[in-house]
Amino acid sequence: MEFINGVKTYDNPLFPCLFLFFSFVIIIYLQLAKTKKKLNLPPSPPRLPIIGNFHQLGILPHQSLRDLAAKHGSLLLLQLGHNPTLVVSSAEVAEKVMKSHDIVFSNRAKTTATNIMLYGCTDIGFAPYGEYWRQVKKLSVVELFSHKRVESFQFVRDEEVELVVNKIRKASINGQPINLTKMVFSVSNNIVSRCALGRKFEEDSDGDGDGDGELDEFMDQIIEERKDLDEVNPKNDLLSVLLQLQKDGKIDMELTQDNIKAILLDMFIGGSDTTSTTTEWLMAELLKHPNTMKKVQEEVRMVVGNKPKIEVHDINKMEFLKCVIKETLRLHPTLPFLVPRRTSTAVKLFDYDIPSDITVFINAWAIQRDPRWWDMPEEFIPERFENNGVDFKGQDFHFIPFGCGRRQCPGMPFGLASLEYLSANLLHWFDWELCAENLDMEEVYGLTVNKKIPLHVLPKSHFPSI
Repeated sequence: MEFINGVKTYDNPLFPCLFLFFSFVIIIYLQLAKTKKKLNLPPSPPRLPIIGNFHQLGILPHQSLRDLAAKHGSLLLLQLGHNPTLVVSSAEVAEKVMKSHDIVFSNRAKTTATNIMLYGCTDIGFAPYGEYWRQVKKLSVVELFSHKRVESFQFVRDEEVELVVNKIRKASINGQPINLTKMVFSVSNNIVSRCALGRKFEEDSDGDGDGDGELDEFMDQIIEERKDLDEVNPKNDLLSVLLQLQKDGKIDMELTQDNIKAILLDMFIGGSDTTSTTTEWLMAELLKHPNTMKKVQEEVRMVVGNKPKIEVHDINKMEFLKCVIKETLRLHPTLPFLVPRRTSTAVKLFDYDIPSDITVFINAWAIQRDPRWWDMPEEFIPERFENNGVDFKGQDFHFIPFGCGRRQCPGMPFGLASLEYLSANLLHWFDWELCAENLDMEEVYGLTVNKKIPLHVLPKSHFPSI
C-alpha cells in the first residue's frame, strides 16, 4: 500500500481493472433504472405483496376483470403471483393485438398443465409460434377442417343426433324429464370421438378413474391398431387422414405418436365443449325467452316441412336460427378468455410500452358485452343480427368467440356444423318445458363457462305420430 496525494491506493495490478469493472456495472445499472422509469406501462390496480392481483379475480375471473377494466381502463397490467399479465377488454385494443401486431402476440403462454396434458404443447392451439406451428396449422386448415372434410363427416352427425333424438322421444312418451346438459355433452363427445378416432370413447370407458389418462390410453390403443393394418381408409376418421398423409410423404414434417395425439386432443377440447356448452346455453336462453323460442321453432319447422329428417342444406335456410346461435355465442362465449398469448418482443400499444415475454388475456366475454358496441348488451336479443353483417369469422373485433388472426380457432367449421345440426333437431322435433319454476342462469368457471346448475327439462314430442 502507498499514498499518492494523501489518498490510499494499492500496488496490486488488478485494482484498476476491478475499479473500471464496477464503475461500468454502476453506469449500466443507472442507465437501466433511468430507462425503466421512462417506460409508460399500462395502469395497474393496487396489488398485494407476493400474490399481486390474484385476490381481485374472484370465482368468475371474466366478470371480475371486466369490472376492473371499467375502473382502470381497457388495457391493464396485472401481477398474478410472479407472472406479469396484460388484460385486454376492448375491441380497439383487441384489434391492435390480433391484427396490427399479430406476430408479436402470436406466441402462446406455456403452463405446466398444458405442457403435460398436450404432450409438450405440440397440438395446434397451444404450440409455440414457429415452424412447427405453421406446419400443423396448414395441416389442420387444408386436411383436417376443410369444408370438404367437415361435410364428409355429416353421416356421423346424422347417426349420433338421431340416437339422442330417439332417447328424448322415448322420455317424452313416458312423460319423463331429462338432463339435457348431460345428453348434449354425450352426443357432442361421441361425434368428436368418431370423427377423430373412428370410435366412441364412452363405449371403451367404464366411466371410472382419470378421464385424461383413459383418453391417452384409448388413443394409444387405436393408433397401435391402425399401425398393424396394411392400409388405412382416410375417409373413416382424422387419425386415418394423418397416418395416410404421413405414409404418402405429403407432410413436410415428422409427426411422432405424441404429436398426433396432441393434435387429435384439440378436437376433444375444442370440438366437444364448443358444441355442448353453447347448445346448453342456447336452450336455456330460449326457455327463458318463450317468444324467441316460438319464433325460431316456427322457422325450423317451416324449412323442414314434413320431411322425416333434417338435411344439411336445410340449415342454410334457417337464418333466424343462425341469429340465435350468434347471440348465444356473444353472451356465452365458450372460452371467456381467448387462449392466452405471450409477447415475443417489446411493443408499443397505443401510448403504452408493452414488455416482451408477458402473458396476454383477451377478455372476449367483456368485449362482447361492451355497451359502446351493443345495444342492451346484457339482454338476449337474436334480432340484433338480422340484416346485420357482423360475424364471428375474424373481421369484427367486438365479436370474437373463436378469436382472430393467425391464432384463430381452426376447428371453428367443425364445431359450428355440429352445433347447428344438433340445435335444429332439438328445436324441430320437440317442445320444451322447464322442470323447475325458475331458470337459474348462474355461471361456473372451468375449462369452459357452463351453467352452474345442469339444464333439466321436460320434452314433448311435436310430432307424436312419428
